[in-house]
Amino acid sequence: MTSPQQKIRGVLERIVFLNEENQYCVAEVKPSDGSPLVTIAGILPHVQCGETLSLEGQWSRHPKFGDQFKISRFKAELPATVHGIRKYLGSGLVQGIGPGLAEKIVDFFGDQTLRVLSSESGRLQKIPGIGKQRAKAIKEAWDKQALEREIMIFLQTYGVTPGQCLRLTQHFGSETRKILKEEPFRMAREIHGIGFKTADKIARNLGLPNDHRERIEAGFLHVLAECEEEGHTRFPTTGLVEKTATLLELPEAPLLPILREMVKRKDLLAKVDAPGEESFIQSVPLAKAEETIAKQIQVLLDNANALPSIKVEKAIEWAQDRARFAFAAEQANALQSALENKISILTGGPGTGKTTILNALVAILKAKKVPLQLGAPTGRASRRLSASARHHSQTIHRLLKFDAQTGGFTANETQPLKADFVIIDESSMLDTRLASSLLRALSPKTHLVLVGDADQLPSVGPGQVFRDLMNHHDIPMIRLNSVFRQKSGNDIVNLAHQINQGKVQYPLKMEKASGFDRSRDAFFLPTENPETARHWIVELVSQVLPDELGVKALSDIQVLAPMHRGETGVGNLNQRLQEALNPTQSFLPFGSLNFRPGDRLIQTRNNYDKMVFNGDMGTVVSIDPSARTLVASFEGQEHQYEKDELSELSLAYAISIHKSQGSEYPIVVIPILRQHYMMLQRNLIYTALTRAKSKAIFVGDPRAYAMAIRNASSHQRHTGLPRLIAT
Repeated sequence: MTSPQQKIRGVLERIVFLNEENQYCVAEVKPSDGSPLVTIAGILPHVQCGETLSLEGQWSRHPKFGDQFKISRFKAELPATVHGIRKYLGSGLVQGIGPGLAEKIVDFFGDQTLRVLSSESGRLQKIPGIGKQRAKAIKEAWDKQALEREIMIFLQTYGVTPGQCLRLTQHFGSETRKILKEEPFRMAREIHGIGFKTADKIARNLGLPNDHRERIEAGFLHVLAECEEEGHTRFPTTGLVEKTATLLELPEAPLLPILREMVKRKDLLAKVDAPGEESFIQSVPLAKAEETIAKQIQVLLDNANALPSIKVEKAIEWAQDRARFAFAAEQANALQSALENKISILTGGPGTGKTTILNALVAILKAKKVPLQLGAPTGRASRRLSASARHHSQTIHRLLKFDAQTGGFTANETQPLKADFVIIDESSMLDTRLASSLLRALSPKTHLVLVGDADQLPSVGPGQVFRDLMNHHDIPMIRLNSVFRQKSGNDIVNLAHQINQGKVQYPLKMEKASGFDRSRDAFFLPTENPETARHWIVELVSQVLPDELGVKALSDIQVLAPMHRGETGVGNLNQRLQEALNPTQSFLPFGSLNFRPGDRLIQTRNNYDKMVFNGDMGTVVSIDPSARTLVASFEGQEHQYEKDELSELSLAYAISIHKSQGSEYPIVVIPILRQHYMMLQRNLIYTALTRAKSKAIFVGDPRAYAMAIRNASSHQRHTGLPRLIAT
């Protein structure tokens, strides 16, 4: 039997739990009638301790936490009592006012405190220790908080999170509410993390017609951005119109004139590869980036060799003597190509000798005192390159010296890198924007060698620069095919080449999740059941592998999953592995995540202020649940993340295979099930396997494994670079 609706009015004393994403809150309220504290639970966006809450709801009994008042409706009021004001100001709500200063202010002004802060802030200077500047800062912080509160109340019915609300007010300031009412799609265009669907929901609730021009234009931009997230740098016009019509639930006919107008205004670009062929729509920034790549490649090719005189054959002999073995013909050819050509490409799978060639090339250049720079797209790849080439390497962002104040790179065509030779490893990860920035920073005399594995997944960002440049008619490309790393039991190398040839050769199959043969490198634990697979993965990582192989779960083992959702998806595996590996009671809740000290982390988007980039992995050092902040360590550097930055972080006990590009781990564990069918492609499995340095363990359905290897038709990316470099 359902209990009747009841009402409670009282002061919010303590927030016990708050989910930052959906604002589900468990808290304690002191009723106005003087009765004991009550526990309340429900959606309470942007409430603060000290506020007076008028609540409607029903009583229920939680099996663990006892009686709770479940909220169906609420109204929050600024505190009116001295007790409420003291709690409100002392909660850390207003930047610059901590508990001590809050006590001073409330003791001085009593129940008039909030009125003084709002309209008579000059009177704050009467309090000892508060001068003119500090009073001004407190007033500004109070007004900022008041604006955020007003906007949050306005937006709470539209599903806008507090983090998004904070970004809105930071970006638009006092104009926020006006802009949301008059130009709602601006927030989708200008603010990261607030998408078209949120803006569209607000716009439609505010009465904007479905076929309004601004809505249609925003729809086109949103769909094109989605295409870019899928890896395209441009998209066929008919496909773009079709996708936009589906999104907006409108017929295609009225959309075409608006798209033509956007092209006419140069908000978007329309290009045709050849007369009579279909046009492609492209954003202006990506069009410029592709044009820059094509132009800079030609500049490098058109300028003469600037290296000191090198007798290539003698140099190769010297490098062989130094290495104490003779190079194979294709390895010697690769060295010769790198030394004789302004631009060259080197590709090959694991064990084919790329590291040997890089080591020899760097040694020759250093012996000739050639100014040399090495780089890679990620920190892990850069550290591996440094170790293998025995020369300092940097991430491309650090190589180009990103300037957070200007939002661009310091190294460019006017201030090029001081290097006559640049080597970039893991070049298959280069997306169009980063490749454009890199090439802009090379002087015309610079030599460039791009090294990568063309059979891996393409870049996470839009484009497939490495593959497109492999087809350039003037850039020599050496593909290494022979496997040289044939030590006993090297199943990973052999298996990787079998996968590339489309041959279904299973790793060593095991009957149970234990009893690993130390002399073997690749294993398969077969099961068709997702729950069993998930259970085995957690058991392997938390118990079996550390016990049997003497490895550390948190530093030596990485789970790589094809998908984010599902029983063996990244999200669920992270939760289960966190419970098994780091079951501390102290945590910082954020959305569906609970960050705990010691947690393994991954950065999910570039943060140029911190110089921490998408895909970088780190560790939670400490948390502050009351301030909703945490400190994380990336590559030995500690960074504090404020509450509005927590959306940039995710747990990394398990990560997607796409996020693992450019990294290597001692042991990888890879779930593979038919539930992953949409992602089951040869290059995905190949990429996951080749992340393993010593052992790879597949857990799942052998038929899904075979299905992936037979599927060589990877997702086609529409890019404009091939047309530009062919002309």
